[in-house]
Amino acid sequence: MRISPLALRLALGLVVASGLVTGCGSSDSGGVAPPPVNVKPSWLGTITATTYDGVTDDLLTAGLGKTGLGTATAPATDPTNPAQLRRLAIHTNYRALVDPTANGGYGTLYGPNVTAGGVVTSGEGLIAGTEFIAYAEDGTGAQNVTLMVQLPTTFNVTAPCVVTATSSGSRGIYGAIATAGEWGLKRGCAVAYADKGSGNGVHDLQNNTVNLQNGLRAAAATAGRDSNFTAALTESERSTFNAATPNRFAVKHAHSQQNPEKDWGRDTLRAVEFAFFVLNDRFSAPNPDGSKPVVIRPANTLVIASSVSNGAGAALAAAELDTQGLIDGVAVSEPNVQLASAAPVSIMRGALPPYAAGAKPLYDYFSYANLLQPCAALSAAAVGSPFAFAGASVTLATNRCAALAARGLVTGATTQAQADDAMARLLAYGWEPETALLQTSHYSFATLAIATTYSNTYGRFSVRDNLCGYSFGAVDGTGAPVAASAAAIASVFGTGNGVPPSGAIQIINNAAVGGPRSSAASVSASTGLADFNVDGALCQRALWTGSDASATRVKQGIAEVGRNANLRGKPAIIVHGRNDTLIPTNFSSRPYFAQNQVAEGAASRLRYIEVTNAQHFDSFLPFAGYDTRFVPLHVYFNRAMDAMWEHLRNGTALPPSQVVRTTPRGGTPGAAPAVTASNVPALQANPATADRISFSGGVLTIPQ
Repeated sequence: MRISPLALRLALGLVVASGLVTGCGSSDSGGVAPPPVNVKPSWLGTITATTYDGVTDDLLTAGLGKTGLGTATAPATDPTNPAQLRRLAIHTNYRALVDPTANGGYGTLYGPNVTAGGVVTSGEGLIAGTEFIAYAEDGTGAQNVTLMVQLPTTFNVTAPCVVTATSSGSRGIYGAIATAGEWGLKRGCAVAYADKGSGNGVHDLQNNTVNLQNGLRAAAATAGRDSNFTAALTESERSTFNAATPNRFAVKHAHSQQNPEKDWGRDTLRAVEFAFFVLNDRFSAPNPDGSKPVVIRPANTLVIASSVSNGAGAALAAAELDTQGLIDGVAVSEPNVQLASAAPVSIMRGALPPYAAGAKPLYDYFSYANLLQPCAALSAAAVGSPFAFAGASVTLATNRCAALAARGLVTGATTQAQADDAMARLLAYGWEPETALLQTSHYSFATLAIATTYSNTYGRFSVRDNLCGYSFGAVDGTGAPVAASAAAIASVFGTGNGVPPSGAIQIINNAAVGGPRSSAASVSASTGLADFNVDGALCQRALWTGSDASATRVKQGIAEVGRNANLRGKPAIIVHGRNDTLIPTNFSSRPYFAQNQVAEGAASRLRYIEVTNAQHFDSFLPFAGYDTRFVPLHVYFNRAMDAMWEHLRNGTALPPSQVVRTTPRGGTPGAAPAVTASNVPALQANPATADRISFSGGVLTIPQ
C-alpha cells in the first residue's frame, strides 16, 4: 500500500524528546532556524480551560455516559450551575442529532460505547481531557463567536490530528457533539468546535437578561461585551419595543444583524487555528524566554473538516477559503450549501424528468415550502405521512388551500385537487418524489422556524422590525403572548436550539385578527380565517420574489453566503440522504458536486455518496412512520469519516461516488424491529455500474 503524502509528513515532521514535542527547520543559510513562537490570535478572547477526569465528568457525555445520553429524561439542572447547564446542553444536543434508541442503532452501530474501530463495548464511553473555550471577537461584543477545543488525554503528539465540529443548525457550541465531536474524540484527535456566530443566544427584552458564554443568565448591562448576544437596541428603543410588544425575545441567528452565515467558513478556520494554538501551548517545550515554539503545525498534523447540515456547509466553506493549508480533507453529511453561481447542469436520475433548475438558495425553497406545504399535507401523495394532519389542523390546511387558490398559487375546484396541485408544484420545484411523505412533518417542525429566522438574518433586520409581523415569545393556552417561565429561560442555554419555536419561545403573529397570537393559532387579516397565517407566509415569499427595499436587503444577504465549490484539490466526501426534505439533494449536494467537477475538472477529489431511505433528521427515527421507513444517515457520516481517515493516514483510495441502497426496518409504525448491519450496507470500493454516480458533458447522472 502506498504511503500518503500526509502520512510521510507526519512521519518526518515530529520528534519527541523528553515527553515534549520539539521541531526543527532549515534557514536560508543552511543552518537550523528556530520554529516560530506560538502566539494567541489577536481575534481570540480570554480562554477558559476545564479538565474532566473521564469518571465523574467528561468531554463527550458530560458524565452521563452512554446510558444517560440514551435516557429521554433530561438531567436535573440547577440553572445557576454552569457545569449542570453544560451537562443539559450536551444531553439536548446529542439527542437532537442522532437516534438515541437501541432499536435505531444507538449502542450497536454508533454511540459512546462503540469504539473508533466499531467494536461494541459494555462501557459508558466517557472520554477524559480538557476543554478550552473562548470567543472569537471583534472587540465590540457584537459578534462573539464561541469557539471550543476539546483535547482528549489520548491525543498523540507523535501523530497529531484535529477534527472540526462546527455546530449544525443554529445550535450552541455543543451542536456537533454527537457527530464530528464523538468521531474525533474516539480517534484521540483534538476537536475544534465553532457555533458560527449563529449559536443559541437569547435576549429577554422584557427583563433585559442575556446568556453568558457558560450559559448563565445575567443582566445585559452587567454582561456587557461578555454577552453571547445582546440585541442592538438603545434603552429607549427597548422600552418603546416592550411597550408595543411586551414579553418578546431577540434571538442571535435571527437578530444579530451580522448575517453570520457569510463568515461560517472563516469561523471554522479560526477554530482550527485555536486548536493549533492550544496544542502548541500545551505540548511544546518552552524556549529559554518562556515562549512556546510552534512545532505542531499543519505540515505535520492531519486535519479533517467535518460536521452535518449547517456545520457541513461551514466545513465546505472553510475548505474553499483555506489558503494556508490548514485542512487536509473534508467529510460531511447533508450540507446546507448555497452556490453563488453555477455552470448550466442537468441532473438525470433514472427515468425521472431531468432537473435543470440548478442550486437554489435556502431562503428561496423554504419560503416556497412555507406557502405550499400546509396545503400539500392533504394531498393523496401525503396519505400515511408521519404526523399527518388531523382535527383542527385539517381545517387550517383546508383554509390554506383556499387562500392559495384565491391567489392563483394552486389550482383546483376542490380542496383535494388544490392539495394535489400543491404537492405537484413542490415536486416540480425540485423536491424528490421520496419527500412527499415528509412534507407535513417538516412543516410542523421546521419550515416556518427557518423561514422566519433566515428572512431576518439575511436582511440584517432588527428585532424591533417585527419582519412580516412575526416576533418570538411565550404564549398561553389561547396562543396569546405571556411572560415566559423564569425557569425555562434560565435553562435556555441547555434546552434551546437557536431557532424558535424552541422550548418556551414560540413564533407569534403580531398582525393576527383580535391581537397577537401564536402563528399556528392565528386568524389572517386578509382571509378572516385560521389558515396557518397565510399573510405571513406570503410576506416571507415576497422577500425573495419581490423587489422592494426589504426584499433587496434579503437578497443582498443571500448573495453574501454563496460558495464557489472549488475545494482547492482537497479530498472530500459528501453524504446525503435521498429523502432529505429539509435540504433537498437537488438544491444542495448534487449541484455542488457538479459545480466542483466544473471548477476543478480532473483535479477534483470530491466524492458524492447518496443514501436511499435516509432523510435529514435522524432524531426523528424513533417516531412512528419514520422508524419503519428510514435508516440512520449517521452511520454513513461515520463511514465517510473513516474513509477520509484511511485515505489521509494510509493512502487508501476514496470510495467512488455512488448510490448506497439501504433496506428499511419495516414492521409496525412505532415498533419497528432493531436496525442491523444488513439494513445499512457498506460503501463500495468498486460499486456496480448501476450504482455509480457520474458527471460528464454538463450532466450529473444519478442512478435510479
